[in-house]
Amino acid sequence: MQNLLEENVKAIVQDRYAKIATNDQPISCCGTSKTVPQNKIYNIMMDDYTGTDGYLAEADLGLGCGLPTQFAQINPGNTVIDLGSGAGNDCFVARHEVGPTGKVIGVDFTPAMIQKARANAEKLGFNNVEFREGDIDNLPISSNLADVVVSNCVLNLVPNKPKVMGEMFRVLKPGGHFSVSDIVLVGKLPAALQQDAEMYAGCVAGASQKEDYLNTIEGAGFTDVVIQKTKPISLPTDLLQKYLSEDEIAAFTTGSTGIFSITVFGKKPADRMSPAQPVLTPISQNSCCS
Repeated sequence: MQNLLEENVKAIVQDRYAKIATNDQPISCCGTSKTVPQNKIYNIMMDDYTGTDGYLAEADLGLGCGLPTQFAQINPGNTVIDLGSGAGNDCFVARHEVGPTGKVIGVDFTPAMIQKARANAEKLGFNNVEFREGDIDNLPISSNLADVVVSNCVLNLVPNKPKVMGEMFRVLKPGGHFSVSDIVLVGKLPAALQQDAEMYAGCVAGASQKEDYLNTIEGAGFTDVVIQKTKPISLPTDLLQKYLSEDEIAAFTTGSTGIFSITVFGKKPADRMSPAQPVLTPISQNSCCS
């Protein structure tokens, strides 16, 4: 039953992000709004990449909630993995940091996103950025490969977060580290927000409690876990009106419940070599840069 539920949630998320990938317009990770301009909505979640080295506007679909690459301590020659790479935005920023001697691998389970990312990489002529189709809770990547793992507003969409954290740990080299931006909660969301499928695919309802999220990271074996940045998220009233009564909106916006974007850093201990694991998910042979 649990596996069926997880697959249903994945199908909801995949369908929504496939539509975003083929729309060619930025769409908020918390959904669109009829009364508020679209760019105002998605800016509620995302941080501004303008001026960031390696930034490609065509690869920025407005789906992030932070700037993990800014905090990821990426060095020239590193191998970086981006979980939920979308159209390639964070991969291209990471490529600037790793330089010509490094490598960036983006993983996404939405074929339309992979196609869009590969097209962007081909246009730029990048030969050290690769995009692989696969689930981030079953990464198509060998163990002990990456120096750095990044992700931007993706882990909150995955039902089985401990499994994703375990995969992050597995693919990192001993002594490697991650920097992940994600949505977390403090307090309990109203039931209508928590249960609605659109809100799940929109980053909020699938979010963990902040304390649980950090405990899951440490439970996967990571050390030196620290929050690098915290940003409160305020959902617009017109969006809340889709789910809540006026009284419920008032209680939600004035109560102790909070929605936050956090960027978290953690290390894989230098003495922890993960067991070798075969890559079970086939890698497409038509990768733009393989």
